[in-house]
Amino acid sequence: MRDFWIIFKQAFVTKAKAKSFTITTAIMVAAIFIFANIGSIIDSVKNITGDDKTANELNVIDNSGVLFPLLKAEIEAADETLSLVDSKSTEAELENEVKEGAIDSFVTLDLNEANTIQAKYMTKSVIDFDFPRQIQEALQSVQTQMNAQQLSLTGEQVQSLFAPIQFEQKNISASAKSEEELMQAGVLVYVLMFVIYMSVIMYSSMIAMEVATEKSSRVMEILISSVSPVKHMFAKVFGIGTLGILQIIIYGLAGYIAFTTAKAKETGGFLDMLDLSNMNVSTLVYAVVFFLLGYFLYATLAALLGSLVSRTEDVQQMILPMSLLIVAAFLIAMAGLGNPELGFLKYASYFPFFTPLVMFLRVGMLNLPLWEPLVSIGIMIVTIFLLGWFGARVYRGGVLMYGPSRSLKDIKKAVQLGKE
Repeated sequence: MRDFWIIFKQAFVTKAKAKSFTITTAIMVAAIFIFANIGSIIDSVKNITGDDKTANELNVIDNSGVLFPLLKAEIEAADETLSLVDSKSTEAELENEVKEGAIDSFVTLDLNEANTIQAKYMTKSVIDFDFPRQIQEALQSVQTQMNAQQLSLTGEQVQSLFAPIQFEQKNISASAKSEEELMQAGVLVYVLMFVIYMSVIMYSSMIAMEVATEKSSRVMEILISSVSPVKHMFAKVFGIGTLGILQIIIYGLAGYIAFTTAKAKETGGFLDMLDLSNMNVSTLVYAVVFFLLGYFLYATLAALLGSLVSRTEDVQQMILPMSLLIVAAFLIAMAGLGNPELGFLKYASYFPFFTPLVMFLRVGMLNLPLWEPLVSIGIMIVTIFLLGWFGARVYRGGVLMYGPSRSLKDIKKAVQLGKE
C-alpha cells in the first residue's frame, strides 16, 4: 500500500506544481470573473469611449404635427434613458448625418387619409433590431389611442378590448416541471454538463499521456520492477483524479464568489437563471456522482490505451475512439436540452459511456423516479469494475510493449504478454 501512495503523491504533486496547471487555473478563474461581470465591463467601456451617447437620443421628423408628443410620452414612459428630439432638419439632411456617423438613426412620421400612422426608420447599423421594434410598439400604442378617441371610446372600453383571457396550463406528467424551473434547470444542467465533459476528456487524456511519457523515457521499466503494474495504474488514476477534483473545487468557489458578487450589483437576465439558492440539492449531488463515475470509467480506459503506445506522439491517435465516445455523449445530451423527454435519450442514458452526461441531463431536468438514476449508477459501477479488471490485465502487458503501436489490435498482444 505504501508503494501505491508514493505513486499517487508523485502523480498529484508533479502535475500540481507544473506551470501549465497554475497558468490554466489562473486563466479559467479570471475568465469566470470576467464572464460574471461582463455586463458591468461593457457599460464601463461604453462610459469611457462614449459609444452610447447617440444611442440615447432619437431624431424625429413629424410631418403630421401631432404624433411627436404622443410618441415621446410613450417612449420615455417605457425607457427613461431614451430621449426624442423634434428635428427641424429635412429627411435628406438627417440621412447624410447617418451616413457620416453623426447620428445613429432617425424616424419620419406622417398620417395618411385614413388617419393611419406612416413611419420610416432610417439607420446604418446592420444589427439594429431591438430599437426599431421598440419604436414600432410605441407607435402601435399611439395608433390605438387615436382610434379610441375617434370612436369616442372610454379608457375602460379600450382596456376591455385588450383584456387577456384566463388560460391555465396543467401538466399531468409525473416528470413535468414549470417553465421557469425547466429554464433554470436547463442552464444549470448545461453548465455542470459542460464541466463534466471537459474534465473527463482533459484528465483522461492527461493519464494516457502520463503513462506514455513514462514508457517512452524507460522510467516504466524501473517502476514496475518494484511496483505491480496494476497498483501503478490505479495510483495514476486516483492521483490525477484528485488533482482534477481540486481544480474543479477552485473553479466552483471562484464561480460562486463571482456570480454572487455580480448578482448583488445587477439583477435580472442570465444571472437569475444561475441562482443556486433555488436549485435542487439533488442536482448537485448527481453532478458529483456522475462526474466521479464518468472520470473513473474513462480514466481507466485511458490508462489502458496509454499503456499500448511507446511514443507520446501516438497517444492522441490511440485514444481517439475514447474521445469520440465522450463527444457523442455530449452531442446526444445537447440534443436533449430542448426536449429531455426524447425517446432515444432514455435508452442512451443506460449506456455506461453515455450515462454521465445523458442521465445527468434527464435527472436534472425531469422528475424521474429514483430507480432510474440508481440503475444507471449501478450499471456504471459494474462497468468500471469490469473495465478495471480487464484494464489491469492489458496494462500489465502493455507497459512492457515497445515499438510502433497504433492499433487496438495490440490489446490482445498485451493480455498475452501480461499472462507470461
